[in-house]
Amino acid sequence: MARRPRIAVIGSANIDLTTFTNQFPKPGETIFGQKFDLGFGGKGANQAVAARLCGADVFMVARVGSDLFGPATIENFKKLGIEATHVKQVEGLSSGVAPIFVEPNGQNRILVVKGANDALRAADVDAAADTLKAADCIVLQFEIPLETVYYAIAFARKHGIRCILNPAPGQPVEMGALADLDYFVPNESEAETITGVAVRNLQDAKKCAEKLVADGIRRVIITLGANGSLLAGRGLSEHVAPFAVNSIDSTGAGDAFIGSFAVFLAEGVPEQEAVRRANLYAGLSTTGIGTQKSFYDRSRFDQEWAVRGRN
Repeated sequence: MARRPRIAVIGSANIDLTTFTNQFPKPGETIFGQKFDLGFGGKGANQAVAARLCGADVFMVARVGSDLFGPATIENFKKLGIEATHVKQVEGLSSGVAPIFVEPNGQNRILVVKGANDALRAADVDAAADTLKAADCIVLQFEIPLETVYYAIAFARKHGIRCILNPAPGQPVEMGALADLDYFVPNESEAETITGVAVRNLQDAKKCAEKLVADGIRRVIITLGANGSLLAGRGLSEHVAPFAVNSIDSTGAGDAFIGSFAVFLAEGVPEQEAVRRANLYAGLSTTGIGTQKSFYDRSRFDQEWAVRGRN
């Protein structure tokens, strides 16, 4: 039997506090929401769970708080079969939390309080070096300090490890520090924040990707929600179409894309097909409520791919 892919995620772990509402309150106004859901989240943790459910051995490097959410987060990783030796509590800090507000059409608005995620440092990457060196791919996001992200990218290049960065939430970056990336995977708003190029449609996305490639990024994938994704590089600009799904909550779809894409690539799936499979995996995640608990396991995904992938 072929060895399972090994994916290392250096990133955030949060608790998602999701409220479903038909409207948002005005300043000073109190209204009733429709439903509430509490779950494990954080972009790093979500991507780790997606990769694990897709069949990879997954290793998490993260920091959680000295509150009741910290031990629960570590236990959740262990329960899911994710190696959590390098997930540690930080005294005096809260765990990261993400209040999420979801509209009836599935659109979401998210606030992130980083808490202990901000305490993940370059030294913590070095402390996990032996684990990271055994990985087929290192996955990163922007819910930890940028200095740690830059250091981890350099670490990956030094040791010849594929590296995928999801620049979320979007913020100004040092483009030179991203030159060693293998894949840079923003959504429309993140791409616009980083480049200053508005992304309202596919043509805008192509212009934005051209700028990123000109700035030294090898491969760019701009995820376009219900419009699929754009794969770009030098001499390459390919729209990868979406799959039709009955979306009820888009929270975590980008994380589902990243985690599954890392696994498909590590399995040796050709690049464009890996993007296409990740499009489907991300789309399917929007048919359930929440983040991690809406992600499909591999057998369920493979059943969907066997039917949809031929079309």
